[in-house]
Amino acid sequence: MAGQIIYQVDAFTNLVFSGNPAAVCLLDAPRPEGWMRSLAREMNLSETAFLLAEGDAYRLRWFTPKAEVTICGHATLASAHILYEQGILTPGQQAQFETLSGRLTAEKHGGWIALNFPARQVKQVEPPPGLLEALGVARPVFVGRYREDYLVEAADEEAVRGLSPDFSTLLKVETRGTVVTARAGGGDFDFVSRFFAPAVGVDEDPVTGSAHCALTPYWSTKLGKGAMMALQASERGGVLRVALQGERVVLEGQAVTVFKAEMFQ
Repeated sequence: MAGQIIYQVDAFTNLVFSGNPAAVCLLDAPRPEGWMRSLAREMNLSETAFLLAEGDAYRLRWFTPKAEVTICGHATLASAHILYEQGILTPGQQAQFETLSGRLTAEKHGGWIALNFPARQVKQVEPPPGLLEALGVARPVFVGRYREDYLVEAADEEAVRGLSPDFSTLLKVETRGTVVTARAGGGDFDFVSRFFAPAVGVDEDPVTGSAHCALTPYWSTKLGKGAMMALQASERGGVLRVALQGERVVLEGQAVTVFKAEMFQ
């Protein structure tokens, strides 16, 4: 396994040290799951992506420091970015990934990469006990659920930006993760969000592509718009261009490589 190359990429940004960092490991052969889990813990990022060529596509798996996840936007963007940047794919080629969420694709358009992901419909539900208190959202506009995560709409952008969740309490709530969102207060963006997932070892995810699979149809319906600009208002921050296309969403973002390293073990 010595000589394995791994990259660190900041996704959903065009500036280093912002956006969401992901590790991308281009495998030259299959690796045991335990090895991938250990490397993800070693990298200690919200996600580490593992790519293995399979015919005309790549097998893509994502691991947090604690668990394998079924879908991840920023690490998919980072993976596509490396394939294009390293010349493995040309800008005119579509990147195809076989994942736990089916086949996902990415295409490079200028300085942006467009991901084609499944849309996630949000169904209104009662919040699980302790969720709103742990988040610090006193009067939510809406609470819903999509797959294993919750979506909470707060009163306004300032409420989202001002959140300071109690993570020790949030860890006890029965949820994998929660996105808190609001209509943008003005400027270039249509909506803002933040995402919290201490259950999988990520107190706050800087930029969460997968959450926008639910945010896109949710805000498309509320705002009456098919294409929107989104801001994830974490400390690092990130920008996405999103569009609803039937039962799919297109998530566009930029990415920059921070470093590459060679493993010795």
